[in-house]
Amino acid sequence: MIAAPRHQMMSLAIQPCVMSRGSAVQAVVSPSQGEMGTAHSSGAGTRVMIIGGDGYCGWATALHLSARGYKVAIVDNLVRRTFDLQLGMDTLTPISSIHDRVKKWAEVSGNHIDLMVGDICDWDFLEQSMESFRPEAVVHFGEQRSAPYSMIDRTRAVYTQHNNVIGTINVLYAIKEICPDCHLVKLGTMGEYGTPNIDIEEGYITIEHNGRTDTLPYPKQGGSFYHLSKVHDSHNIFFASKAWDIACTDLNQGVVYGVRTEETMADPALINRYDYDGIFGTALNRFVVQAAVGHPLTVYGKGGQTRGFLDIRDTVRCVQIAIDNPANKGEMRVFNQFTEQFSVNDLTKIISTEGAKLGLDVNIVSVPNPRVEKEEHYYNAKCTKLRDLGLEPHLLSDGLIDSLLTFALEHKDRVNMDLIKPAVNWKKSGVVDAMTNAAVSK
Repeated sequence: MIAAPRHQMMSLAIQPCVMSRGSAVQAVVSPSQGEMGTAHSSGAGTRVMIIGGDGYCGWATALHLSARGYKVAIVDNLVRRTFDLQLGMDTLTPISSIHDRVKKWAEVSGNHIDLMVGDICDWDFLEQSMESFRPEAVVHFGEQRSAPYSMIDRTRAVYTQHNNVIGTINVLYAIKEICPDCHLVKLGTMGEYGTPNIDIEEGYITIEHNGRTDTLPYPKQGGSFYHLSKVHDSHNIFFASKAWDIACTDLNQGVVYGVRTEETMADPALINRYDYDGIFGTALNRFVVQAAVGHPLTVYGKGGQTRGFLDIRDTVRCVQIAIDNPANKGEMRVFNQFTEQFSVNDLTKIISTEGAKLGLDVNIVSVPNPRVEKEEHYYNAKCTKLRDLGLEPHLLSDGLIDSLLTFALEHKDRVNMDLIKPAVNWKKSGVVDAMTNAAVSK
């Protein structure tokens, strides 16, 4: 691994979920505009530290909050960019450096974003960052976020667990010792739950056993060392919230798609990253690029794998809602953060249909599944809490698919065809360093 600088600090001016198509949908009535605690309410002036603010979700969230008057600080060790260099990959979109990004945001918006470059696994750096900024809320995106990356080999598995779990423990200690009234908003994943043959509740389940009843954290079945790192995070946060009276919100996020938010499209230098490779690219984003360049859509196995999905525009709104409506001290609150459920086969059919409208000949191919997962299963996850607080979701429309396809076509000259197929196999993960060619299918 290439070591990031120890730290560098800079201050620069700068009711029910919608199911897959064809399922019944119930209308959601949102609170009126301006009501406290809704997606429309303003937390202007709230000091928010965004750990991982240079990443896909973090960058969009930082600009979204800054544009609405929140005082934002980005903390990031920039290791996600290092992964690209190590693996020979690049984002579909040509992204600017984090320093140029925050400078351009200041020019475009007139708003100031603090930038602190360093690693939260380095306690001295994190302590200094918390002391200097004194956040009222910490949004924690700062983890290695790829399941395939965590399964490349032993070194990457250990790195993922150490980086994610130790980083989160450091954040918990920093809140306890420095900003005890700070609200932690932690990005989890729906993948913590696995695919159980019962409905997935929002974080907790009430169980009656041998005549006694209790409400307990929902059982976790992570499907990779990445997912298991998130499971460990959730257990650690649950303990710390009780032991130290910390307010925590765990956002179990589904698969995110899209690239455009109002703020990231305000200037070319603000554009977000768009990963399409088999390691960091999410399913829908990968399929869109495959369709744009004429590569068959690569379905893993039978394609019945079903997950929750959401637009990047809803990710940033969900985070804002969580900040505006903090958990109680001593509480670890859990929101399932997605808006619709689709199977892999559902997605390929949608993209095939919309691609044909643009003159694209979209083919679909089944490839051996590199993961260890059920390919056909029951899946019904609850996600009402964010809607109850005012989330008005952007659903996956034909127009949005057309927009994504058009965007991919505009940048298709940047696509490296060698990176499209899955290259990391769960069962072949071993102790020999496999980083050099991990992104290219053999």
